[in-house]
Amino acid sequence: MTGIGVGDGKKGDGMTNGPLGAAADRAPLRSIVIVGGGTAGWMAATLLARRLEHQPVKITVVESSAIRTVGVGEATVPGIRDFFREIGVTEQEVMAAAQGTAKLGIEFVDWHRKGEGFFHPFGLYGMRSRGVAFHHYWRKMNAAGHPTRLADYCLATALAERNLFMLPTDKPVHDLLFFDWAVHFDAGLYARFLAEKAAEWGVEHIDATITDVRVNDATGFIRGVDTACGKAIDGDLFVDCSGFRSLLLGGALGVPYEDWSNILPCDRAVAIPCARTGPLTPYTRSTALAAGWQWRIPLQHRVGNGYVYASRHVSDDEAVATLRGRLEGEALAEPNLIRFRTGRRTAFWQGNCVALGLAAGFMEPLESTSITLIQTGVEKLLALLPDRRFDPALAQEYNRTTALEYERIRDFLVLHYAANGRHGEAMWDRCRDTALPETLAHKLRLFKARGHLVRYEWESFQDPSWLSMYAGFGIDAAAHDPVADRFSVSDLQAAFARMKDSIAQAVALAEPHAAFLGLSEAAPTFMIPPAK
Repeated sequence: MTGIGVGDGKKGDGMTNGPLGAAADRAPLRSIVIVGGGTAGWMAATLLARRLEHQPVKITVVESSAIRTVGVGEATVPGIRDFFREIGVTEQEVMAAAQGTAKLGIEFVDWHRKGEGFFHPFGLYGMRSRGVAFHHYWRKMNAAGHPTRLADYCLATALAERNLFMLPTDKPVHDLLFFDWAVHFDAGLYARFLAEKAAEWGVEHIDATITDVRVNDATGFIRGVDTACGKAIDGDLFVDCSGFRSLLLGGALGVPYEDWSNILPCDRAVAIPCARTGPLTPYTRSTALAAGWQWRIPLQHRVGNGYVYASRHVSDDEAVATLRGRLEGEALAEPNLIRFRTGRRTAFWQGNCVALGLAAGFMEPLESTSITLIQTGVEKLLALLPDRRFDPALAQEYNRTTALEYERIRDFLVLHYAANGRHGEAMWDRCRDTALPETLAHKLRLFKARGHLVRYEWESFQDPSWLSMYAGFGIDAAAHDPVADRFSVSDLQAAFARMKDSIAQAVALAEPHAAFLGLSEAAPTFMIPPAK
């Protein structure tokens, strides 16, 4: 994004005509300065530029090529495709530019118990009937002594298990055919792709290291930033995409950090890309290890690997050695060590500064939510876009909804750890004994009581996602909806068989994932091991 002077455009004019001055009353923004590039900075730049293309707003991205970005946010959720549409590009364009692949969900290995796995799909389970959700009928069948996998009634899971892919139909004839998809991509190539698009829409890019952030002591507003090359960049609105440093919001404005490491134990990660030797899978894999978990993200040109771990239970050297020993092919780079504190800033918007990405907070990439939070952060900023008065009500609403969004995701991630069945391992034993946030405890109580799925405001993960976790971790309900008893067990057996047939017919229309991407690869034989 960009920046010019606050007030009349002259550097150092203080608050004479600043964000709260009379001359700025109801005056539209003239300039937006984005500090930091990477995925966060360039996603913000492209979406703001597209939405404000007919407004006289200058957008500048200040990014230093000397500062390395984290660069491991390579997996997404289906909402990313809405972002692509907003900026006028297709999934195929992004995947071609960033060596991308399709993603139907996440496979979880060894989380419930060693040797077991389950799948979190981007799709629905079964079909509702008589106003009753499918999982109540599924529970009734299991309780009647006819156990069946929940996963067998989800098209996205069926495709992923066979390494197949097809585009969803726009108007599925029934819920069994509904599924969604996301993408994996090389984060560095993705940022470069966005930077090129942003340049086409007039975004200015300044490659410079920031040496100082100038804050008006009277108002607490940022006036501008100074750079090592001697260039001073002033602006009306500042977007902090400076990563873990949080140069503007956390540094210059001193907004505190709320630490969640007491309920989410991992505080470090090591990433090593490697050559791919297995099939081109259309899903992310998360494998639980003794002191954390390993991600596997398949790209066209390599596989992204990382070990997210708790430093109190394993040393950095041990973590690197563990990950090296689990690579499926030749390592393509040296280990990238990342230290983090799970949590968020106590405010995301203060004064004339909004933070996105790592500058706003961090939750480990267990469910690929980092890029989602960037995307929704920009969307909320646009929905509440201020003028130069910066009405505090706008920041208050942004902070309220963003805090809820972070907390909802936090609860979903905490469930993964708290529900584990890996007994006899210090980290995992401690996770099961950790007190849950009350919002999560309430969800669990209601589901265990009668299979009721609680949905709060600003949920990122909807009912099917929670259901996949409950089923995957063996969390059962004590009872089902009594309306489900309108059907006999034999009725349900026949209906379930028809559902499986419908899914099989749909799967028969799909093609190998590699073929969908236009790559040559023999039809795969690998399958996700069925959940036990």
